[in-house]
Amino acid sequence: MQIADAPGRHEPGTSELDPDGYLRKLEAAGYDGWVALEYTPRADTVHGLLWLPPAQRSTSGRMPERCPTPREAPS
Repeated sequence: MQIADAPGRHEPGTSELDPDGYLRKLEAAGYDGWVALEYTPRADTVHGLLWLPPAQRSTSGRMPERCPTPREAPS
């Protein structure tokens, strides 16, 4: 499953898509797979990844609390 906001294909919450409502509908329908994002950030990449608060990120512990800057990212 891939999502992006519409119109504009930017990060969720920047236009008409209700990300929380959309994810609740997926869950209610029994979907338990991954939800991927395919969008063009409105600003820079790091800010474009901050749309989802840490408390709502994966409960598996695989998501970092914040995104690394390019200098911090592993090579």
